[in-house]
Amino acid sequence: MEHIVREERRLSFFEQYLTIWVISCIGLGILLGKLFPQMAVTLDKFSIYQVSIPIAICLFFMMYPIMVKIDFSEVIKAGKTPKPVVLTLFVNWCIKPFTMLAIATFFLGVLFKGWLPGVEIIKGGAQVELARSYIAGCILLGIAPCTAMVLIWGHLAKGNDGHTLVMVAINSLTMLFLYAPLGGWLLGINKMPIPWQTIVLSVVIYVGFPLFLGYYSRKFIIAKKGFKWFEEKFLSYLTPVSIGALLITLVLLFSLKGELIINQPQVIFLIAIPLFIQTCLIFAITYGLAKWLKLPYRDAAPSALIGASNHFEVAIATSAILFGLSSGASLATVVGVLIEVPVMLMLVRVSLRTKKWFE
Repeated sequence: MEHIVREERRLSFFEQYLTIWVISCIGLGILLGKLFPQMAVTLDKFSIYQVSIPIAICLFFMMYPIMVKIDFSEVIKAGKTPKPVVLTLFVNWCIKPFTMLAIATFFLGVLFKGWLPGVEIIKGGAQVELARSYIAGCILLGIAPCTAMVLIWGHLAKGNDGHTLVMVAINSLTMLFLYAPLGGWLLGINKMPIPWQTIVLSVVIYVGFPLFLGYYSRKFIIAKKGFKWFEEKFLSYLTPVSIGALLITLVLLFSLKGELIINQPQVIFLIAIPLFIQTCLIFAITYGLAKWLKLPYRDAAPSALIGASNHFEVAIATSAILFGLSSGASLATVVGVLIEVPVMLMLVRVSLRTKKWFE
């Protein structure tokens, strides 16, 4: 049986300064968009059944390192302590998507609507309000729970590494069945066009295929090289590859959004407000429920952090496929990446300072 290594882990060089890299890629994307305005548009035309080939390549290299880390034997062990698992699934799928819809609709569709004027043409030729497009991006973030980086957040908060790893695996499996129908339903409420075949295909390509390949390549590598080599060598090579692919995707995204950002920089700030509120609210709800269920801190902290974080890789991919790289929805998912690291580090500190509540 594989074991979970509990040695001291720190954010890698890329992870530690992810916000800086994201800001740099935004700047580079804007610059490229000004100097070579047709570059990203041309790349986006390389697609099969509305699936962008450049994005598919980037997203594979984002998702595979996440999936190959998952030890599915730990999922069986989770059955012995079902409370934190049930809590995390309940918050991720029964609370979080609907609070995201409500918060995004209130702020972007009502309160800030006067500052978000205009319409855009999305894939398929449909014309939608920009505010609704931004809300759609927030929805796609809200229904994509947990990223691989939550393993780092849970560890920094001195939580239960095993529980965190189990929930990454379970969330990945659950997304295969719930992401498409729930996403389609909520986008429908937001009155956005829903190409069902595309959203299902995006989940299969960006979650199912990397999950399948990650599972079997993990088994093969460990059988050939051993778990220690896999953990210390192979995974260390993959982390910069994953984040590098994400940053390349961001350059493509912002090369198309450069003019909007230069002319309306307040849009980034306005989108960030509901995303920040949503993250903190879900953390508070999960943390409070964990206290009510009398969970130990080691389970409560990662449960709350898992609920608060988003699987932004899948959200970015899905928005690009459904609505196009140049859409407001894609911009909203990128804003989610921009605030992820500083907000999650803040919540880690909150967890550590309130640890005594669970003693």
